[in-house]
Amino acid sequence: MCKKNLRIDMYGAQMTQSDLQSHLRARFAEEFDLPEVAGSAGKTLSAMAARASCRSFGAEPVADETLRMLCAVALSSPSKSDLQQRDIIILRDPAQVSAIKDLLQAQSWIAGAPALLVFCGNNRRQRQLHARWNRPFANDHLDAFFNASVDAGIALSAFISAAEAIGLGCCPISTIRNDAQRVSDLLGLPDHVFPVAALAVGHPQTQGRISPRLPLSVTVHWDRFDESGLSQALDDYDALRAQPGATASQRDTATFGHADPYVWSDGKTRQYATPERADFGRFIQGKGFKLD
Repeated sequence: MCKKNLRIDMYGAQMTQSDLQSHLRARFAEEFDLPEVAGSAGKTLSAMAARASCRSFGAEPVADETLRMLCAVALSSPSKSDLQQRDIIILRDPAQVSAIKDLLQAQSWIAGAPALLVFCGNNRRQRQLHARWNRPFANDHLDAFFNASVDAGIALSAFISAAEAIGLGCCPISTIRNDAQRVSDLLGLPDHVFPVAALAVGHPQTQGRISPRLPLSVTVHWDRFDESGLSQALDDYDALRAQPGATASQRDTATFGHADPYVWSDGKTRQYATPERADFGRFIQGKGFKLD
């Protein structure tokens, strides 16, 4: 091993600059001209670059104090203007867990998740503050919903990073919004509080797989938006993600037929060629939000 690239993190574990390079290469199919990243920072970046969703958990439960600590870390993440418009609901009551999991049963792996949380946007507290100070809530429009949604998303991402740092596995679940009203009723969510995503948490039973991402030439822009090379980049990315002979993973073959190979853009357009959550806007408006 080349000593020049050797890094020792704060726990004594060895890290090399090449680990980060290897993970980024697997993710983006390109070599990176990496700056020097020493010590524990190298381990952190490498772990983030290698992360994968976990859908296979051991039976060991996640302790309440661990979940509470992770919530505290997650809620330490950035919040728009310090408004703190996000809440986390930890599901512990077996009946409550069962009821929520029943709504998510289309994804069978969720049944085996030892811990389940729901991340919510909360614009209600801000309105309560205005009532407390007898001041008008002058920004009652789409931005109120948007800010709370983003705040919840930031906390979700921070929770995942924190959980994975201590060896847990996680997988966000957007299908919690497929039946948002039922979820809202089960969780007792009042006006201006809404589910953004659920999160399955537990001890990984298998190692996750690095999922390739679109090339940075498509998703990272300098000075202004540029999609001039999009078509060729998508062709190359589809070739990278091609699944020759895939059958079980193909969506809606009754409508779109069987493709060989099955590529990323084919799968994603099949997914969104069928209506999904068409009533979510009405649900959000029913929560008291104005979306103009």
